[in-house]
Amino acid sequence: MDLVFQSVDFHCEANNTEHHTSDISTEQLVVRRGQSFLLTITLPRPFTPDRDRLLVTAVTGSKASQERGTLSVFGVPEGAATPSAAAKAVWKAELRGSSALNTGSVSLAVTPPPDAPVGQYFLSLSKGEKETSLGSLVVLFNPWCSDDWVFLADEEQRQEYVMNEQGIIFKGSDNYITSMAWDYGQFEENMVDICLKMLDVNPKHLKDSADDVSARCNPVYVGRVVSAMINSEGDRGVLEGCWSGNMWDGVLPSHWNGSLDILERWHKLGCHPVKYGQCWVFAGVMCSVMRCLGIPCRVVTNFQSAHDTHKNLIIDVFHEDYGVRPINSADSVWNFHVWVEAWMRRPDLSEDGSYDGWQVLDPTPQEMSKGVFCCGPAPVIAILNGDTDLKYDIPFVFAEVNADCIHWLVKADGSKNKIFCDITRVGQNISTKSVGSNKRWNITDTYKHREGSKEERSVFKHAITRDYSRDGRGGVEEEEEEKEEEEGETEEREETEEREETEEMSNGVNGVEETPEEPVEIVQPPQEVSLRFEEVSKPVNGQEVSLKLVLHSTDSAARPLSINISIQAMKYTGEPAANIKTEVKEETLQPGQDLSIPVQIPFSVYGEHLLDNNSLKVSAVVTDKQQPDLIYLTETDVVPQDPPISITVLSKASLYHVMEVEVLFKNPIDEPLKDCSLTVSGSGLLKHNVEEKLEVLPAGRQVRFKIFITPNKPGKKTLMVDFDCSVFRDIKSSCTIDVDPYSPYSGNYHSGTYR
Repeated sequence: MDLVFQSVDFHCEANNTEHHTSDISTEQLVVRRGQSFLLTITLPRPFTPDRDRLLVTAVTGSKASQERGTLSVFGVPEGAATPSAAAKAVWKAELRGSSALNTGSVSLAVTPPPDAPVGQYFLSLSKGEKETSLGSLVVLFNPWCSDDWVFLADEEQRQEYVMNEQGIIFKGSDNYITSMAWDYGQFEENMVDICLKMLDVNPKHLKDSADDVSARCNPVYVGRVVSAMINSEGDRGVLEGCWSGNMWDGVLPSHWNGSLDILERWHKLGCHPVKYGQCWVFAGVMCSVMRCLGIPCRVVTNFQSAHDTHKNLIIDVFHEDYGVRPINSADSVWNFHVWVEAWMRRPDLSEDGSYDGWQVLDPTPQEMSKGVFCCGPAPVIAILNGDTDLKYDIPFVFAEVNADCIHWLVKADGSKNKIFCDITRVGQNISTKSVGSNKRWNITDTYKHREGSKEERSVFKHAITRDYSRDGRGGVEEEEEEKEEEEGETEEREETEEREETEEMSNGVNGVEETPEEPVEIVQPPQEVSLRFEEVSKPVNGQEVSLKLVLHSTDSAARPLSINISIQAMKYTGEPAANIKTEVKEETLQPGQDLSIPVQIPFSVYGEHLLDNNSLKVSAVVTDKQQPDLIYLTETDVVPQDPPISITVLSKASLYHVMEVEVLFKNPIDEPLKDCSLTVSGSGLLKHNVEEKLEVLPAGRQVRFKIFITPNKPGKKTLMVDFDCSVFRDIKSSCTIDVDPYSPYSGNYHSGTYR
């Protein structure tokens, strides 16, 4: 039998090292587009370029064509293959000097173009009339290639936003910012296959696989697909969201420590959603997928994040006359909200690169975008400039970071009084992990100018005058978007009707219809009474929370005041979960003096309500008894700090050698903790999570766990610990372990005791 070739060497280890993919695999060829890789083919006879031709065909997708850029025929010598005039994404090959042509050894430098669709490719070799399969490879985006739309010039940033498998996600509230480690694990085993599977089961692929695979050349398109596929609304997405009710049939969002466990479960479930996720989980998983595909990505937290349902850049906040918030309100301000930014060019918006750079993508299912629960990519620079008429979803993201809040007091008879307009509340301490360290980096100034400045107010006025009913349609996706919009009209109309029915019930407070405010600036007159909450001590979960309300008057006369103080347990989405405490005080505020009123919240009062909620909202509504129309409001969100978990590394960390870690937790309250569980995880340190259970931890006692782990990857890795029990929900801790290369060994063991 006359063989086309005898053997082929993909040089997986060498190629993957050159392409920054050796952490993914050294056995499967994974390359980045726009960069050549070495391929050596051994033929059964000598190869003479003047007489012989070698043709290689690269194919991705089941309906490949040169016109779609999903099929390319190339070879040696130069000119051996002639692509069609309409061919896109043409591959190239050149003979390498290492070839030994007289023995039939042909070494090729093969280059996928920088606009090649990403995904799995199959290569075949033709010599004469015979064609034989060579094998397969995976092509990813290339942030090292200047011609790739995801090119990122700074190497430190590439290491952080593409190569780093560990990260930090910020949570809490603007005054109580906390951090948690998140394991992206984008280079763990099977991650590439899982991410490509996600692309293959997305609705656009199932509808028209040829168009979908072809469009994977574009990171804008891929970003929108991934944003939709991370949530399970309307597709076979990864995560089902849940913000209320019983979650007994799944995993609490607070329990997750990383993306790999979630993505593996989704894959093993046959691409059925994993239960459950909330915003930081959606964002963490999306960051893993984007980094795996080669798109630079980072997780961003926006504190005091607005959800503008009326699309007028105004958030209406209602308070009942005793200070607490009604449960039903269309608009909301979340303590925090988490999304991702991805780095890419946006030639669909501007030829001069004005909107290139970081783009907001939000996989949390909040509002529909062209009939799909996805959001972005929205250029951060467009949000800064108030260019709300551009695509995608810029008005929604602009409102999240810069909407104005109007506070209303709803009286017992249903009437409403406007208390004040807050132009500075929304969009505080927008944060992401720093490059090369775990420190928090405040990037608020990339989203908006200084609050209350002339520039910020000018941009706000510019934003509300844009025609953001338009989507800035045009560019590479114009035809596809028009088809999407036509086909999504019926579904979106049904969603709108359902939403309108819901809003008819929720928009009214005590029977009063909620009318969207006109987008005009409201100037606040100076107040003669100022009030604020101050901490007496740092709030710690398990201990009494101690605050004080401080009032001050600039008037010359004493003021008799009625002071209503209320405490509510709040979900992080700004929705009240329970009314904890209300008290009314009658006080006289003397001119020029501070009046201090203590506010004490015992753990016995708030503890059970904080178990499944994020924070305590402490509000004060103060009414001037002599002039009842003078009403003053202040509020603060209190996020008590979790009790500490101690992690101590007891031995040196070496690759494939057993090492010992000690985890210590002390019960800080005077009652036993029941149903205790400890979960330890970390990619590169543990192949599978270590779990330990303890039925009871007595009051004041501590539990000590010794964990024996065997690192399987060198370098800095993060060990993450989660402690959960009947009183405290998913307390987190983590430590960095620097693993030195060493000779192979294996073993895992864990044990726990308390004393």
